[in-house]
Amino acid sequence: MAVTAVVGAQWGDEGKGRVVDLLAQQADVVARFQGGSNAGHTVINDYGKFALHLVPSGIFNPGAWCLLAPGVAVHPGDLLAEMDTLTAAGVRLDQLRISERAHVVMPYHQLLDGLDEARRSQDGSAIGTTKKGIGPCYTDKVSRVGLQVGDLLDRDWLAGFIARAVAEKNLVITRIYESDPLDAEEVFETVWAQGQRLAPHIGDTCEIIEAALAADQAILLEGQLGAMRDLDWGIYPYVTSSSPTAGGAAAGAGIPPAYITRVVGVAKAYSSAVGAGPFPTELHGAEAEQLREIGGEYGATTGRPRRCGWFDALSVRHSARLSGFTEIALTKLDVLDSYAEIPICVGYELDGVRLDRMPMTRLIDRVTPIYETLPGWQSPTVDCRTWADLPATAQAYVLRLEELCGVHISQVSVGPERASMVER
Repeated sequence: MAVTAVVGAQWGDEGKGRVVDLLAQQADVVARFQGGSNAGHTVINDYGKFALHLVPSGIFNPGAWCLLAPGVAVHPGDLLAEMDTLTAAGVRLDQLRISERAHVVMPYHQLLDGLDEARRSQDGSAIGTTKKGIGPCYTDKVSRVGLQVGDLLDRDWLAGFIARAVAEKNLVITRIYESDPLDAEEVFETVWAQGQRLAPHIGDTCEIIEAALAADQAILLEGQLGAMRDLDWGIYPYVTSSSPTAGGAAAGAGIPPAYITRVVGVAKAYSSAVGAGPFPTELHGAEAEQLREIGGEYGATTGRPRRCGWFDALSVRHSARLSGFTEIALTKLDVLDSYAEIPICVGYELDGVRLDRMPMTRLIDRVTPIYETLPGWQSPTVDCRTWADLPATAQAYVLRLEELCGVHISQVSVGPERASMVER
């Protein structure tokens, strides 16, 4: 059986959606295994251009089950809006299933997320959250006071739960943040109505995965964000509240780790990030603006300008070790077409000592990236469809990244469409 995990190799925003969209055409099951609507996957295909935040990027394959697995934080309103957009574009949703065990992002989660970020900003400790409520939702999950998607289908039980939860959250909202309280009845009516619309899609996703494993079908696991935002192994505390690594894929989707035989790490040909925290190769001023504009680097969820910088091989090696990449899909090589020279970060220097492994976050703020510079190709690659079509210097750049990361680069994209992914 073939189980493939697609995970981010950098700070997120690597182009995982376009990789999943391509691989999903040969998949029987596509499962999103963690995260929420706080980050998006941009997909361009025959249906149009979409920014997917919760629906798996495999939804465009009508023959595949598309699952929101137990590890996902589901905001019902965001999911329904996304489903409406897809339906309007002619995309079938009959194969979409939401795990009854996934946790629900509630209105009070989003309110508390925004209030806490505002408080943090006063002393300079803001994380850069999208205020989508993902962190507070996972906090309630870990504290064992969360609400699961399957709970949305029991009206009496849900009404009682929301009455108690809102009363408790209002104590925090009013006394700590000095903000206006939520109305429990209004919250209930909103969430109950959303649950009723989602009801046909709610069920046991593990049953579907187990059947696919038994039938030796192809399963694709889709992650959100990247390893540098991992709760344990990322730039803590500027991280997400789940694990976007291959290990997180097994736990979040409900698949024994031994079944995952292919791990595709997705990395950009340079680096980008949304949110706060250290970013060693970050560019500033006109240089950053140039790379941002060429690459169209604006957040799919927030529209915020992404921070941009050169390729950081040390961070990708870190990610490759954590997830056991069997290959790397390199995206947006075409963005570098106009550069005469292209720096690559090969390591860090801290207090005169070279580092070849990722240090703790408070030390990353002090490192100096060590660069080597390769010649650019200064010719368009957008029409290249085979490895041989790429300019020799572009090939050399990819091969050098492969050498530095220690993982085979199996695919190189030179545009957002499916046809613009060059296989090696």
